[in-house]
Amino acid sequence: MDKKNKSASTRLIHGKTVDPSWDFSKHLVPPITSSTTYRLESTERGHEGFKEFLNPHSDKPIWVYDRLDEPNCMMLENQMADFCNGEVGVAFSSGMSAISSLFLALLKQGDTVLAHRTVYGCTHNLFQNWMSRLGIKVIWTNLLDLPLLSSLLKEHTPKLVYMESLTNPTLELLPLKKIVATIESYNKDTNSEVVSAVDNTFLTPHILKPLNMGIDFEIHSLTKSLSGFGTEMGGMVVCSKKHEISLKLVRKDFGGVLHPSSAWSILQHGLSTLEIRLKKQQESAAKIASFLEGHPKIGKVIYPGLESYEQKDLATELLTSETHGFQPGFLISFELKSSADKSDTFLNLIAKNSYSITLAVSLGLTRTLIQMPSLMTHCTLDADDQASSGISRKLIRLSVGLEDPQDIINDLKSNLEQTV
Repeated sequence: MDKKNKSASTRLIHGKTVDPSWDFSKHLVPPITSSTTYRLESTERGHEGFKEFLNPHSDKPIWVYDRLDEPNCMMLENQMADFCNGEVGVAFSSGMSAISSLFLALLKQGDTVLAHRTVYGCTHNLFQNWMSRLGIKVIWTNLLDLPLLSSLLKEHTPKLVYMESLTNPTLELLPLKKIVATIESYNKDTNSEVVSAVDNTFLTPHILKPLNMGIDFEIHSLTKSLSGFGTEMGGMVVCSKKHEISLKLVRKDFGGVLHPSSAWSILQHGLSTLEIRLKKQQESAAKIASFLEGHPKIGKVIYPGLESYEQKDLATELLTSETHGFQPGFLISFELKSSADKSDTFLNLIAKNSYSITLAVSLGLTRTLIQMPSLMTHCTLDADDQASSGISRKLIRLSVGLEDPQDIINDLKSNLEQTV
């Protein structure tokens, strides 16, 4: 059956009627695999399975051991590659496993990475605490400054330029097309092979497709929106086929394997409901952001859907598609006018009193979550690093879920009123 002319939302529900990893043409829903190892008819077939893993060429994989490959993960990988407009996807046990595996596959001692100044706290720690042990140098920079990027490329000859499509937690957009053009110009002039990687977790491929803009690697924490229900953990790298084996070898040898039941759940429940969840979340986020912006106790609101958003023109350019129109996402960051202590008080009141808002980390789930990055997800960054990343001690991040937006607004309003 021809799926080429079908919309992304339809393909996320139906996938392939017959997948190379498993012919489930007679199943409405593919089964869950549960075996960690597979019966082999002969030593020759076992040998062929290991060779096939290192040099895939047949339409039907030979299953040997699930740390190499297994059907549910491969179906999810195929679906994500199609969703992101990439050639291959490689699944991992978590978003951080995906990021660290990409670094291990690409980088070696003596290599340099240019990274945008604001990234997820654990990604920052991975660069600072672990990559440095391997002799990999990280230069933190502002990728909004394209002349600076050009200068740093010439000065340091990095292997990788790393960024997030919407920064965590400051919700800053990066001009991906211009960044790619700057890298491509440098590569052409110097015969270099600098590659780029974007963590697209905050926006998802439904809102933004970095690979379409020339980015080499698109990374996702499947744990967030792509799973959507707060029940599964996983990660994904989507890229060109030439990088598939190196990523899978890292996964095999370091063991960051996605469990088949998690792959199945993300494939069947998460991806198939993503569009309808995002539609509701974004409609609610727009109403909540407008409420916060108009509240007398709120000093600052950052949301790409507001007219006051500092990068409004870039948001309109990057987050608008012919199919779905303008999609500003479901994440809101804001600050109270009062002190950081009052912000702590406000969040503690939310934790105690709110029914529709939960004090918890993570994002993109059916439930609305609120947290303070400086004390939670980015607390391992010292004060100077937080400041250089643009993370205020008062900054609060809200991930809008599927609740009635008025209930969320009422919970915010009542707890703001109690914050003296």
